[in-house]
Amino acid sequence: MRRKSREVKIGNVKIGGNNPIAIQSMTTTDTTNINATVKQILELEEIGCDIIRVSAPTMEAAKSLKEIKANINLPLIADIHFDYRIALEAAKYVDKLRINPGNIGKEDRVKAVVDAAKEYGLPMRIGVNLGSLERDLFEKYGYSAEGMAESALRHVKILENLDFYDIVVSLKASDVPRMVQAYRIFAQKKDYPLHLGVTEAGSKVPGAVKSSMGMGILLSEGIGDTIRVSLSEEPKEEVRVAKLILRSLGLRNDGVEVTSCPTCARTHVDVIKMVEELEQKTEKIKKPIHVAVMGCAVNGPGESKKVDLGIVGGAGNTNLLYKDGKIIGKVEKEKIVETLMKEIDRMVNSS
Repeated sequence: MRRKSREVKIGNVKIGGNNPIAIQSMTTTDTTNINATVKQILELEEIGCDIIRVSAPTMEAAKSLKEIKANINLPLIADIHFDYRIALEAAKYVDKLRINPGNIGKEDRVKAVVDAAKEYGLPMRIGVNLGSLERDLFEKYGYSAEGMAESALRHVKILENLDFYDIVVSLKASDVPRMVQAYRIFAQKKDYPLHLGVTEAGSKVPGAVKSSMGMGILLSEGIGDTIRVSLSEEPKEEVRVAKLILRSLGLRNDGVEVTSCPTCARTHVDVIKMVEELEQKTEKIKKPIHVAVMGCAVNGPGESKKVDLGIVGGAGNTNLLYKDGKIIGKVEKEKIVETLMKEIDRMVNSS
């Protein structure tokens, strides 16, 4: 059962409530390089990103958001720290602000940002990170989930006191157990939608594993309304991993999913090479299609019967092609990927 959270609208995407869990990523370009930033955002949209966040560390960067927004389709979030004037400028162009009320400064500055959010109809995300807890909370709790949850509740209270409730909250840590517990604590106290993430998760493989564990635990408990996989990698890799996390839990079924065996001495075809090629060629397809690429007849027929398309490797050129659970022919080893792609194209174009 999904946790009951209030609904928040970010541009044309709704999160919380019964809405699908949205995938977010963040640009790595210099925001003032508008062409490069737009190019990266469009590429992320093509492979399944739902919401994009852009850092605005300077006033020039904030002003660049106007042209960026005019050239993209995804809801745009401005990431702001410290200088409330940058937030006021960014609010004119974006669909959401990501701030920490505590590091914006005095109450009148926070109020000015809240007033701007109200004027432009923008939600705000409060982002708490374990590595930047307020000094008094660190002295009280140390690096703990309890300190993170109290920090988030403190920031939420600031906004609530200003009669602002269009709020999204994140409680990110670089280690999984504290991150998971912080979200659990907050989820029991407030119904604001939650943006999940393991911050500073690391490079591609370690970061994917940590993110999958942390977010997978929470999502399986019904906690979470948007996710971002934070990797020291190209943003496309963040979106790819995020899609796989949601797909593995049955929370997203768009696109081509490839089931494949790990290969062994029984394998008759180059499964690894074929799967890599298939995933690359089908990355931008939105229609849900399930493909199995299996190296031999041990598990191959069973897996191929329950998917849309399947290949079961055999000796010589006796590789069997399955469609809708039935054998429809044999395929030469060198033509397997080509044949599967033709069938996938037919399925895409038939809708």
